[in-house]
Amino acid sequence: MRIFSCLLSLAMILFWGGISDAALSDVEVALMNKDYAQVRDLSQEILKSTAVEQERTMAQYYLGLSQLRLGQYAEARKAFWVVKSSSLNKETYDKAALGMLEGLYMAGFYKDALKEGEALLRKSPESQLLSLVYLKLARTHLKLMQWQKAKEYLTRIVERFPSSSEYPIARQLLEEKEYFTVQVGAFLEQSRALRLADELKAGGQYAYIVETMSLEGRKFFRVRVGQLTSLNEAQTLEVQLSKLGYPTRIYP
Repeated sequence: MRIFSCLLSLAMILFWGGISDAALSDVEVALMNKDYAQVRDLSQEILKSTAVEQERTMAQYYLGLSQLRLGQYAEARKAFWVVKSSSLNKETYDKAALGMLEGLYMAGFYKDALKEGEALLRKSPESQLLSLVYLKLARTHLKLMQWQKAKEYLTRIVERFPSSSEYPIARQLLEEKEYFTVQVGAFLEQSRALRLADELKAGGQYAYIVETMSLEGRKFFRVRVGQLTSLNEAQTLEVQLSKLGYPTRIYP
């Protein structure tokens, strides 16, 4: 999850002081090890043991990050809301707002995610997280089949942030067609993609291969199933394919 990686990196950079070195280092080690359950537990311990506002804000932010990664989206949103409400630091507020946006998006509350993202743009039009906000708003508009608005945000990334990590993702999404599909694999070797596509076709699925190119010039062969006109149809197909043991992701 690109957005989570960015939130995590920004959290690791910040050091507000006040929390004991041992507690902070334990949280950071757990984050680096992707032990999000431990991050959650350590953050909750810090919240129980301190009344210092800055310490609590930092702990709440770490708590939200861990819950976001654990799929506890409602709990993550509560933590990020506390950070937004208590933080006087603009950078911290922006990160919490982006976490809130992600929590809404991952839970399927796309209209609420749009409101959160648009509010963040109004409050921080020059945020250092701007390319990430644009990408998340674009993805949200895509889920709502608002193709043109999504293209506007993706184009901003391509034109304004050509060196960003979001650039290749935006470029690929701009090439997507205006329908939903379920991706079940991406390969460097065309032969592997063909075998998987043939396997799916033999099972009665409408499977096909899409070729894409990375910034480094590497060609990927993406195996996809279906060309669907609604997100609900794509979600139903995703569940069916997941039950068959395929790794799935809905595009766009």
